[in-house]
Amino acid sequence: DIVFSLGREKSSTLVSALRRGVPPSYPHVVRRGGCNTAAFMPEAAGFEGVSGRAALQEFSVSNSEDFWAAVARQRLSWIRPFHTVQDCDLSRGRIKWFQGGMLNVSVNCLDRQVHICPERVALIWERDERGSEVRYTYRQLLEMTCRVGNLLKRHGVRKGDCVTIYMPTCPLAVASMLACARIGAAHNVVFAGFSADALAERIRDAQSSIVITMNQGVRGGKVTELKKTVDTAVQSCPTVRHVFVAMRTETLVPMTDRDVLMDEMLKEDVVCEPAAMNSEDVLFLLYTSGSTGKPKGLVHTQAGYLLYAALTQRYVFSYHDGDVFGCVADIGWITGHSYIVYGPLANGATTVLFESTPVYPDPGRYWETVERLKINQFYGAPTAIRLLLKYGDQWVNKYDRSSLKTLGSVGEPINTEAWEWYHRVVGEGRCPVVDTWWQTETGGICIAPKPSEPDEEIVPGMAMRPFFGIKPVLMDTEGKVLTANNTSGALCIAQPWPGMARTIHNNHERFIETYCQPYPGYFFTGDGAYRSPKGYYQITGRLDDVINVSGHRIGTAEIEDVVNQCPAVAESAVIGYSHDIKGQGIYAFVVLKKNMKIKEEDLYKQLNSVVSEKIAKYACPDFILLVKRLPKTRSGKIMRRVLRKVVESDLDSLGDLSTLDDPAAVQEIIEGHAKISMK
Repeated sequence: DIVFSLGREKSSTLVSALRRGVPPSYPHVVRRGGCNTAAFMPEAAGFEGVSGRAALQEFSVSNSEDFWAAVARQRLSWIRPFHTVQDCDLSRGRIKWFQGGMLNVSVNCLDRQVHICPERVALIWERDERGSEVRYTYRQLLEMTCRVGNLLKRHGVRKGDCVTIYMPTCPLAVASMLACARIGAAHNVVFAGFSADALAERIRDAQSSIVITMNQGVRGGKVTELKKTVDTAVQSCPTVRHVFVAMRTETLVPMTDRDVLMDEMLKEDVVCEPAAMNSEDVLFLLYTSGSTGKPKGLVHTQAGYLLYAALTQRYVFSYHDGDVFGCVADIGWITGHSYIVYGPLANGATTVLFESTPVYPDPGRYWETVERLKINQFYGAPTAIRLLLKYGDQWVNKYDRSSLKTLGSVGEPINTEAWEWYHRVVGEGRCPVVDTWWQTETGGICIAPKPSEPDEEIVPGMAMRPFFGIKPVLMDTEGKVLTANNTSGALCIAQPWPGMARTIHNNHERFIETYCQPYPGYFFTGDGAYRSPKGYYQITGRLDDVINVSGHRIGTAEIEDVVNQCPAVAESAVIGYSHDIKGQGIYAFVVLKKNMKIKEEDLYKQLNSVVSEKIAKYACPDFILLVKRLPKTRSGKIMRRVLRKVVESDLDSLGDLSTLDDPAAVQEIIEGHAKISMK
């Protein structure tokens, strides 16, 4: 028999037990004798002496097991309750949460919502073609998930297998992820802009026998040949038995005996028995770039990841039941996993799937979508905000944004000018901007301005406050903890949390070397940070993005922030390069605002003046190269590694540029750098 820890109900099958389900949301009520803290988080009523959100954060760190046990019991539906909250040793890379517990992630995301509100909208698919959005209720999404799950099982997918998903952001991609979770298979979502070689490398490492894709992708009015890419990739992937193909467009593509049309799922039953999974079974692999260039397949597991994604989605963004949550990332990245799929659906939210680009068919696309879909929380990347800033306020002001309540930023530190524009223009000065810091490795947001007391300040460009259960520390070059404020160091996290990655697939030694050995007993993030006199955190950039000029250490993000404050500048990227005298020099790549007319000589004077004034003379760029665009991934991250290779004249090591949003940008930079070098 299957036992629910919440209701202690017994049932002959999991499905019948789930029909009695548990509510997806938690009433914001004050228990007798409680305080506003319990209204904010009901579990806090059981935390003795905790009053206020700062005290709640302190309790979550100092009484970590009590905090996470209470939250896990309240917010997840368990098939079998856990007996051990955590068994972790960061120095050895051992991370285990909620052992003994069994659950099913798809049940937590779908079945319990269907029991309460079957016709609530789960997904709004904002297709590339503006104004053609499609809505899916929780009932429809559950049925689609079950059909896909049954199709996968019929073609030999078993518990513990790994399915590779190479699809754009769309409802069927979400159903495919949840179908894997339902039947106990792991998923490996590969961003649908990666090349055949990059895809093949990830399929081989994950040892997938099944790939799910589409005939074509559509983004920004352009068509991409997804099936063709998969066909090329699987030629070097002997483990692949079947490729499932869905149709995004009417265009027919060549099919082989290996290929299966996803239309086959319509023959499948709408009920699929959910697998009972251990808390620490693998939920998904997600590959992220490593310093060696070889992608790392980070492993996230069931219970801890889902709990952390759900808790951060609710509290960082002040999400309330009935809100429309608009994360405009791609499902191929961790942001899409945590804040399009798992976090919102576990909370019973309506979540937006954005298939297009910020400037298609015009630079008002985001804000027209906000008006039409009545989005309440908007979560995007700083690079997109800077791009739209370049086009001016008129594209924002054209549309009604009164539905917006919270604005979020993700992917890299947001510079002050972009933050202020986002807050003042997009949010009309009334929406808090949450600049969130986290990584694929962390599973969810770790440092952000919210949650905090309603009247607490938010400082532009700062991530600020650690989330519940997160204890950040700064380390010096000797490996000692820096206890004072107004100081900078290597950012580590002092104790484990449920959402963190457990290992690197097939390479736990690399996981330990990368994250656990640099500062034994601490999780090393690879980022540098500054802690202000008030104890707020500001991310200063990757530690390999720290430049040492004549003994002065400075983060590239700090210089970029100042360069971007120049009125003529839309965005910039700064790197360090080898300098005979200073050790390292500073090279700035600068994109001007649209239709901006300024002499190069005057711009250089302005930039050097403002950098000298805001930071120091030693931080002034030695070289400034004006470019039309910067090399970026499709998710909007600036590829500083590529810029370094160009400046070092190491063009043979540029790697696979097909993953860039516009590979032609690199050639322009190579030619521009060559001209500077000849001067």
